[in-house]
Amino acid sequence: MANRFNTSSFVENSQIWSWTLFRVLASAMFMTHGYTKLFGENPQPFRGSGMTSINIGELISFPIPLEINALFFAGTVEFFGGLLLALGLWTQLVALLAAALMLMTYLTLHLAWFPTINRGELAAMYFISFLLLVAYGGGPYSVDGWREVRRQEKMNN
Repeated sequence: MANRFNTSSFVENSQIWSWTLFRVLASAMFMTHGYTKLFGENPQPFRGSGMTSINIGELISFPIPLEINALFFAGTVEFFGGLLLALGLWTQLVALLAAALMLMTYLTLHLAWFPTINRGELAAMYFISFLLLVAYGGGPYSVDGWREVRRQEKMNN
C-alpha cells in the first residue's frame, strides 16, 4: 500500500494538481480584493479622490500624476490580474506586476518589521506567492501551458 504512494507518477501528478490549485485559489482570493475596490459598495474613482499620492513611511511622498487614484489602479491589477492568473495567461508577467503591487502595498500601508503586528501578513503572503508564480509559471494546466504544448507541436511538425 505504501509503495503505491511512492511512485513517481503519483508524486508528479500531485505536484501538477497542487500547483494548479495553488495558482487558482491564490488568484481567486486576490480577485476578491479588486472586486470590492472596483465594484463594491464604495467603488474607487479613477481620478480625483482616494489615494492620489504614495507615501512610504515619513521618508518618501510621491504624488501620482493627473491625480489618478492608486486604489483604482490596485483594484484593476487585483481583479483583472487575478483573472489572468487564474486562467494562467501571461502568468509570469502578471505575477511580477502583482508582486510589485504587493510590495508597494506593504511599504505604504504596513511598513514595519513584523507583519502580524502591522497586519501586513496577507500582503507578504501574496508577495511570496506571486514571486513563486514568476519563478515557476502557470504550470501545465494553464493557458500558458497549453500554448507551450501547441508551440512544441508546431515545431515538431
